[in-house]
Amino acid sequence: MRGWPLVAVVVAAASLSGCQPLIARFVLPREGIRAATHDVTVTRDLAFTTTDGVRLVADLYRPVLDGPTPTILVRIPFSRTFANGLSAEAVARFWARRGYTVVIQGTRGRFKSGGEHYPLIHERRDGLETLRWLAGQPWFDGRLGMWGGSAFGHTQWAVADQREPGPTALMVQIASTDFYAMFHPGGAFSLESALFWAVRSRGARDDVPSVKMLQRGFDGFPLLDADDRAVGDIAMFNDWATHTARDDYWQTIDGVARARTLTAPVLLMAGWSDPFLPTQLRDFETIRREAAPDVAAKSRLVVGPWTHAGAIRFPDGSTPEPYRPASLAPSVDWFDHHLLRRPLSPALEAPVRLYVMGEGVWRDEQEWPLARTRFTAYYLRSGGHANSVRGDGRLSPDAAGDDESPDTYEYNPRRPVPSRGGAMLGPRAGIYEQAAVETRSDVLVYSTEPLREAIEVTGPVSAVLHVGTTAPHTDFTAKLVDVHPDGTAYNVSDGILRRAYSTAGGAGPHEVVVELWPTSMLFRAGHRIRLEVSSSNYPRYDRNPNTGEDMAGTTPPVVATQVVHHRSARPSRLVLPIIPR
Repeated sequence: MRGWPLVAVVVAAASLSGCQPLIARFVLPREGIRAATHDVTVTRDLAFTTTDGVRLVADLYRPVLDGPTPTILVRIPFSRTFANGLSAEAVARFWARRGYTVVIQGTRGRFKSGGEHYPLIHERRDGLETLRWLAGQPWFDGRLGMWGGSAFGHTQWAVADQREPGPTALMVQIASTDFYAMFHPGGAFSLESALFWAVRSRGARDDVPSVKMLQRGFDGFPLLDADDRAVGDIAMFNDWATHTARDDYWQTIDGVARARTLTAPVLLMAGWSDPFLPTQLRDFETIRREAAPDVAAKSRLVVGPWTHAGAIRFPDGSTPEPYRPASLAPSVDWFDHHLLRRPLSPALEAPVRLYVMGEGVWRDEQEWPLARTRFTAYYLRSGGHANSVRGDGRLSPDAAGDDESPDTYEYNPRRPVPSRGGAMLGPRAGIYEQAAVETRSDVLVYSTEPLREAIEVTGPVSAVLHVGTTAPHTDFTAKLVDVHPDGTAYNVSDGILRRAYSTAGGAGPHEVVVELWPTSMLFRAGHRIRLEVSSSNYPRYDRNPNTGEDMAGTTPPVVATQVVHHRSARPSRLVLPIIPR
């Protein structure tokens, strides 16, 4: 939820100084965009009142043309500030100068609209009423594009099943039809993402939280009081934390089968370090498999080197793809094709375009997952002492024999393994060095020998573990790591599994599958592939108190003894999607 406000500072500075090239550099794409051809007129504070009495307000940007034109609708969930207004205006004029009418409307309680701001739950109703309002405007010709990411990507999904009026083309970034799974991956709770968003959007105006503010929330039990410790009680945080199942609350937000029932082609833009990535990829797979054939064939997927509305900083310090210009760059070609019936740009011909990290290249593909994928197992091996990077853990293409002892560690919820990067909302997302994590005895570390040749890993990643525990309910985490020749290690993807266990008659073993974030990564020759196994990755995910009681309200927690088996009869393994090269 952070991309637009951050670049808005740059826009504000550039506008105040009259330095338009600076705006173009940081906000608008510069290459491969057809020339602007029209002057623009602006109508401020165009509004209608919803059936429950809320005034939704928009700014209207129109090209100087005779008659109605295709429209691009953006429903903004940010508060109205000078910087945000300048940023919105720059984007709106970018499209309007190319022949589109642009409507920038605040969602309920945001920008210039009335009502109380509570993310996500009003967007279906307000979106439907906005479509009906649009249909009655003299400048609307029936062709409608929608654009936006995150919460205003959700505003598109909320009306994606509509026709006449309804979208003609959608462009959804870093958002999916499944906010429930983003907040509760693997059964755990995305604490850092939830607290960052809740603290930032808790009041009448957005307020980016400080690290100190968030850390107060992370420090302590119970989970449900994290918002109180940070800044005070926040209703949306309480709801996200306590609605741990797909109940009516989440159905109001996510609807039913939206990826299957959408009526217009969608361009999905995702990031390898974005929290919505797994659910966004599932949306694309569902569209291609189950949506109307014409919609499925015309939809596209782009996955780039991005966090949530930001660029990944790679270990060499580079950030090759600034997110904001990249999120706008395909929009003109996309809307030109679907709203103006112009030929499709060659850059959008392939169904899938993805960025291969570690190699630093873009590549076109025909499907996701890739049809040529070879799912390959790397087996966990050790003499029973894989604890920390100093242990004897190995990752091998050969399965273990019957003489290898299991690895054991204690998981203490009061001393969780700290998060170092990953896919979450907020400034700490992305790729980070892992030394501080890998020296801990409660982290099992398994590494391959240095690779003789490069290995490309592109697709879904999983860890199949045979585990035991003394707890009735606990977590197991897995992290895929790229180890450079000098020994420095950087996170690639991670995952978690939370579930109950029967401890009667012993502590397992139980076979479990931890689904890690999908990725596309070239592990170069001389590097090593590493798997870290533990029971916490905090505060990216909340910590399991190991009691089997209510997660949000439990205090105090208890310590659990965790076991990972890897003999031949219990082949714990990392399963990688290897792409032949």
